[in-house]
Amino acid sequence: MFLNQINAKQSEFWKYLVGSLLLFCASLIGQLPFIIGVFLKTSQDNLPYPTTYQSTIGLFEPNLTLFLMLLSFVFIFFQLVALVRFFHKQTFLTIITSRKKIDWNRVLFSFSIWALITISTTIVFYSIHPQDFIVQFQLIPFLGLFGVGLLLFPFQIGCEELIFRGYLMQGFGNMAKNRWFPLLMTSLIFGLLHIANPEVDKMGYSILIYYIGTGLFLGVITLMDDGIELALGFHFANNFIGALLVTSDWTAIQTHSILKSVSDPSVLFDIILPVSLFFPLLIWLFARKYHWGNWRQKLMGNI
Repeated sequence: MFLNQINAKQSEFWKYLVGSLLLFCASLIGQLPFIIGVFLKTSQDNLPYPTTYQSTIGLFEPNLTLFLMLLSFVFIFFQLVALVRFFHKQTFLTIITSRKKIDWNRVLFSFSIWALITISTTIVFYSIHPQDFIVQFQLIPFLGLFGVGLLLFPFQIGCEELIFRGYLMQGFGNMAKNRWFPLLMTSLIFGLLHIANPEVDKMGYSILIYYIGTGLFLGVITLMDDGIELALGFHFANNFIGALLVTSDWTAIQTHSILKSVSDPSVLFDIILPVSLFFPLLIWLFARKYHWGNWRQKLMGNI
């Protein structure tokens, strides 16, 4: 049902290609404040222009860096709103849910479950291997991180879920007239777009298993639940709570978190465990709570 609620006459696939290009342009515009800031900083302080990701984000105080990085998603969000409303002539709700209104209880439930798992596993890992972490909690910078994250992470995770599990999934579904193709394509694109992240340099291409696996997980719960509310809650907990708890020198976002990891990442715990254990467990939990059924049709059937 979720994939069906598009304006067929206004949703030829070429429009999604044009829409994707416009979203990319909005992203570039949104990055201009960061680019200008880097230029001004290097000019004023007589610094060499940074040539690596780590040297670029290290130019500013972490909260300012986070603010500038996430700011581009505000531009993307409003471009997406305009695309759906005026280019495809649909209501914005149609790329969020098949329900009459957004089910915020679903968002909160998904957020709470993944936040609890994230906090619990962090406590366990810190208890077992305290030497792998530095406690760096400082109240004022942490409150700044909390404020920036609470303000702008909703735009980031909202854009990613609205675009991949909503806009593009419906576009691919309308083109292929089935459900498995949009699920696979959006998951693959979602994963490959993370290929430039510094985590890939640190862990190798095996990290793409996690990114693509996360895309598949989010796609499955979207198709089974006929909306992206559960995906929104999970994604917000993953990014926001993760940013508050732990940072490291090799991640894409470095923050004034409570802990800083000084150990090397583990393929087992950072990739295999979430994809093979936690994600199936969450799918089972959501399926029980929301009484999902007809799995074959919802995931593999025709539209």
